Amino acid sequence: MILKALLHNRNCSCCTMSFTLYPNSCDCFVSLPPASLSPVVIFGKNSDRYREEVQEVVYFPSATHVPGSKVMCTYLEIEQAPTTLAVLLSRPAWLWGAEMGANERGVCIGNEAVWTKEPVVECDALLGMDLVRLALERASSAQEAVQVITELLARYGQGGSCMEQPEPFTYHNTFLLCDRLEAYVLETAGPYWAAERITEGARNISNQLSVVKPWKEHPQLRSHAVAQGWWDGEGEFNFSAVYSLEKQPVRMEAAKKRYKAGQELLQKIEGKITVESMMEILRDKNSGICMDSVRHRTTASMVSVLPHCPDSPCIHLLTSTPDPSRSVFKPFVFNFVVSQVPWVLSPIFGDRDPIRENPRFQTQVDRRHELYIHHERVLETSEVTQDAEQRLHVKQRELEDENIHLVKKLLERNETHDSIQLTDLFLKSVEKELLLYKRETV
Repeated sequence: MILKALLHNRNCSCCTMSFTLYPNSCDCFVSLPPASLSPVVIFGKNSDRYREEVQEVVYFPSATHVPGSKVMCTYLEIEQAPTTLAVLLSRPAWLWGAEMGANERGVCIGNEAVWTKEPVVECDALLGMDLVRLALERASSAQEAVQVITELLARYGQGGSCMEQPEPFTYHNTFLLCDRLEAYVLETAGPYWAAERITEGARNISNQLSVVKPWKEHPQLRSHAVAQGWWDGEGEFNFSAVYSLEKQPVRMEAAKKRYKAGQELLQKIEGKITVESMMEILRDKNSGICMDSVRHRTTASMVSVLPHCPDSPCIHLLTSTPDPSRSVFKPFVFNFVVSQVPWVLSPIFGDRDPIRENPRFQTQVDRRHELYIHHERVLETSEVTQDAEQRLHVKQRELEDENIHLVKKLLERNETHDSIQLTDLFLKSVEKELLLYKRETV
């Protein structure tokens, strides 16, 4: 599959930067009015990981938990909350947390890897992806989610390997959090953190610190910087400048270019940002935002639209498959009947799972779910001829256009939802996509 993907990129004029060896990285975007065309908040994220990693989409309903109960995260067991909200997660299939997701209250969160002057640790602690899920399960607003993450960070710390590989790969995290009314950027450096509040306009984050003047911060953020000799305590405090590495690793330098490209893409359509234009940003290959290199690629993508009007449902669209430029965004709505979709769930290996072995990740297992397998197969089949590839692309966009049409209908305040079949919306969309791929590979 990798070789065929490379051959595809070599012959595709729209993928002029596909051979660049981008680092493992991600990008997150948010648009609030007046940057959004309508009174909605739009969230978007690409999850860029090792290209063979599988990402699944899971739904967990709200739940009540016995007092004193525990929850096992990826590496660490912590105190469980008395109640947890219903959540939708897009996650690497081997871990407990999530790269991105949403909850029933209209909160969306995505995280990015970051390296700062604070050293990373390999000990078992909470992954940034665990913090994403924990915040979604426990917070009714984006501001509450900031508080949940910072409190968990103080109590349990962050650390542990973030890849399903024998060689540990560790980093700290930045987060983009939003709800129907506002957004926050939360950036961490070990136990320290700084948060920025966003009430209008567009914002993006990549694998670097970008908060300049914190809205809120760790109580010892500045005194620690003074003690380390990073800041003299005089003049205006700039979190990004003080805590960023003076000599950036290659992956951070590449992130700077991607961060700037993301800013420029948002600025070009400021005041006109829609669900469709957010998808186009996530599909942009020339910037590296839609990643496709020998070792890494965009393994899953998500776009959410969060209307200001509380009577309109929040709608979340997910690919569940790699490379958004060759995938279909499918809608999910919490407000109606929801079932877990089996075709986007990876196999369960129990005690044979490499994450449960000691030492971890010494073996490999096939985590591909059914949609992933058929998506991979149809792409290979279509690459035989340019006509076949174009035909598949057209049919994928026709499916997605149906999904976007439904999203627009849901956002119309005068539209009665009874006239739209919403029961198991995401399940039906995945079913249609699977049927397309099976027909195309016959």
